[in-house]
Amino acid sequence: MAPTIDRATLEIFEQSLERCGRSRTFLDDFYERFLASSPKVREKFGGTDFVRQKRALRASFHMLLLTAEDGDDAAQTYLGHVAARHSAHQLGIGAELYDLWLDSLLATVREYDPEWDPTSEQAWEEVMGVGIRFLVSRYQSG
Repeated sequence: MAPTIDRATLEIFEQSLERCGRSRTFLDDFYERFLASSPKVREKFGGTDFVRQKRALRASFHMLLLTAEDGDDAAQTYLGHVAARHSAHQLGIGAELYDLWLDSLLATVREYDPEWDPTSEQAWEEVMGVGIRFLVSRYQSG
């Protein structure tokens, strides 16, 4: 996966992520919003260890940043494992759930980042889009 996002956009994303990450409830509120977005989401997350899930999401944000910045090999390997886990062969997380995921995430970031603006939103959409496109592209193959 080649880098696709300019450094200024990555910096805006990273700063926004840092501001959101200062709150202990950011990821809790995100998952609450995401689970409320659809019965299918609630079904897919039944029995999930959310302590572990939040830890994995936090790591994924940073791996996406590295991948989007310079195509970091270790980050791409990590994303490959995430894609395999989300594929049709394992968890079966289809493309339709990523729209709900991104909408829930952006709504939560909007609430937690005091400097949120259209530029921040675009940065989040671009960086998250790198990961979402990667996961969707690997859905059938794992």
